[in-house]
Amino acid sequence: MATYSIRDLEKISGIKAHTLRIWEQRYSILKPHRTETNIRYYEEEDLRLLLSISILNSNGYKISRIAKMQGEEIHQTCEQLCSGCEEYANQISSLTFSMIEMDEERFDKVISKGIKRYGLEKMMKNIVHPFLERVGILWQTGTICPAQEHFISNLLRQKIIVAIDEQEKPSGEGVPKYLLFLPDNELHENGLLLATYLLRARGNQVLYLGASLPEVHLQSVIEKYSPDYLLTFITICPDKETAGDYLSRLGNRYPKATILASGQATCSCSDLPDNVQVLGCIRELNEIALDPS
Repeated sequence: MATYSIRDLEKISGIKAHTLRIWEQRYSILKPHRTETNIRYYEEEDLRLLLSISILNSNGYKISRIAKMQGEEIHQTCEQLCSGCEEYANQISSLTFSMIEMDEERFDKVISKGIKRYGLEKMMKNIVHPFLERVGILWQTGTICPAQEHFISNLLRQKIIVAIDEQEKPSGEGVPKYLLFLPDNELHENGLLLATYLLRARGNQVLYLGASLPEVHLQSVIEKYSPDYLLTFITICPDKETAGDYLSRLGNRYPKATILASGQATCSCSDLPDNVQVLGCIRELNEIALDPS
């Protein structure tokens, strides 16, 4: 059985460790276990309870009220909120729980209801994308195990690919052309797939090359396709120390194209060529897709 530290709970739930300790002391709402050396830890049922508490609390339930509820009542009230409330945070928390529990049925339920309520594009942009960012942080910090990350990533990949397959494929003169790829040894593909869906939904032509593309193979594709934009995501390869050099090479080598990059490893990139732009969020990509000027 997996165990979690209070810092793990903070990362997954978004509730500060200091707040969790106060809740424990004042309301006994969580009861941590202790190791032989008196270090507190939590089990999966504690995490499940906290995620439900987090949803209730973010929807106006005072912690003093929640503390008076039985565990099953907390979970049932949370389910009702996630079914009827328009707040994206509830759905994101439900997806997080489905990942922790490896609950495919719950995952499908959240995605299906999100599509029905918001439409596919809005659900992708406001639920799936923030959830992908959360998964990336939890994976990088070791809060979730590789099996959990693989489980949820593969489920999301299937959903996004099906959505892409059902789209029209814009083409023709005057249609902006995007070339999407991940650098060599970069395998985290879902952000790039999501970008493919959103770009096509905005009427752009997309050539998708997928994960782990060696830099040496880009040139022949670019010569043939003549893209207006190159879009890549960098999470771990190259690392933060060399990601700037990688983007600078792309910018200098392909001056006629605009290089767009996102991901954890790009956050500290600076002194880049004028045709290289680091994107902080999916909203910035949407703005470029809608107004390329």
